[in-house]
Amino acid sequence: MVRRITLMLLGFLLVLGSVGCGDTMSGSATTSTTAVKALFNPCTGIPDDALQAAGVDPGTEEAGIAGVHQSGWEICNWDGPKYFITVFSTGRTVTEFEHKPGNVNFEDVTVAGRRGRQFRVEGASKYLDCDVLFPASQGVVQLKILNRAGMDGLEDPCTVLYRVGVSIVPALPQ
Repeated sequence: MVRRITLMLLGFLLVLGSVGCGDTMSGSATTSTTAVKALFNPCTGIPDDALQAAGVDPGTEEAGIAGVHQSGWEICNWDGPKYFITVFSTGRTVTEFEHKPGNVNFEDVTVAGRRGRQFRVEGASKYLDCDVLFPASQGVVQLKILNRAGMDGLEDPCTVLYRVGVSIVPALPQ
């Protein structure tokens, strides 16, 4: 129950906090005439063997945030003994993430041979989570590691992300 509440709150903050809902001008929301591309679904797109190699149990799969679908996103997370893996898929761009207030410390990284942008959400613990964005033809795919709070001997979450990325990142769309 605590896990679900924690993931629900974290997911809610990340989905709503990572990128704003859109631009407004004179009180009216702007719209786009660009056709929406189908989003990569991490729950169906990442094979069980890749998840097992990443140290999580495919049987713990949970779509959305606490099982609730988020409009404009495909989200899936899995449990491991010391950390959770969450993969977010959206039509947003890396630039939109970079311009969102509260997203900080962007840096270029390479995970499993793929270039991405690591960042932090302001106020999030650098000891508990790590996020990397990967540009994709549909927008962005985000890989997140969240350490289990309160456990002893936890690794740096970014070290974990780079290690598990070896099995997860090849399954992500280009």
